[in-house]
Amino acid sequence: MIVTRFAPSPNGPLHWGHAYSAIAAHDLARDARGKFLLRIEDIDGPRSRPEMADEFRRDLEWLGLEWDEVPPQSTRGAQYQLGAQRLGEMGLLYACTCTRAEIASAAKAVGPEGPVYPGTCRHRGVSPDGPAALRMDIAKALAITGPLTWHDALTGEQQADPLALGDPVLVRKDLPASYHLAATLDDAADGVTLVTRGRDLFAATHIHRLLQALLELPVPRWHHHPLLLDPEGRKLAKRRGSKALSDHRKAGQDGRDWAQKVRMGEWPCGNRLESA
Repeated sequence: MIVTRFAPSPNGPLHWGHAYSAIAAHDLARDARGKFLLRIEDIDGPRSRPEMADEFRRDLEWLGLEWDEVPPQSTRGAQYQLGAQRLGEMGLLYACTCTRAEIASAAKAVGPEGPVYPGTCRHRGVSPDGPAALRMDIAKALAITGPLTWHDALTGEQQADPLALGDPVLVRKDLPASYHLAATLDDAADGVTLVTRGRDLFAATHIHRLLQALLELPVPRWHHHPLLLDPEGRKLAKRRGSKALSDHRKAGQDGRDWAQKVRMGEWPCGNRLESA
């Protein structure tokens, strides 16, 4: 059975990019008589606003979507701790105190997610007792797993290449897990078989596939869909004030009608779908 999910963070309202992603995941599950899950990714400290989760549910209902809700990330801290502990026992984690500015100035390459971490703290013995993030040594991890592949529904078989992203943070200084560790463990716990998300997260999948191999987790398939862009050709984003779904909903517009228009390729607010 196909199980998909939509996993928004409650740090701002949903916009049409979120709607497109939710509709895609919902319809892939519905057409296969599978399950569509809603998971609230609410571990981002004070930025997470509990009241936004209720707004998300109203927005999805407004679009005519039906879902099963699974526990939010804020209830899964023990699971993240166990995952990180297991990786630590394998000798794959090290403490890092580098700031983003330090990484940007020392990086020798730019990868799909920005400046590639140059490994500054890998061998300098930072104490993990102080405020430090925990990074995974990708080269050591690949020595354990060997070559890995993963499958994307739109682009086919992929050779995992996590080295291109540098050693990722798995446990943040201020949070129990980074996106990489939390999303990977969550999808396994929720039984997700088709990870549906935007093309901007394509590169992250290389790391997630490695984590699955190390932690002996089930391997799903992925569906990285194109992104909705604003009239200036930029990715829709909360920080740019992209038009909120709730504004349309509260104005009395027909969400189900809008959802059908999106399915037919009619994009609201002057937005457009990025080219392949």
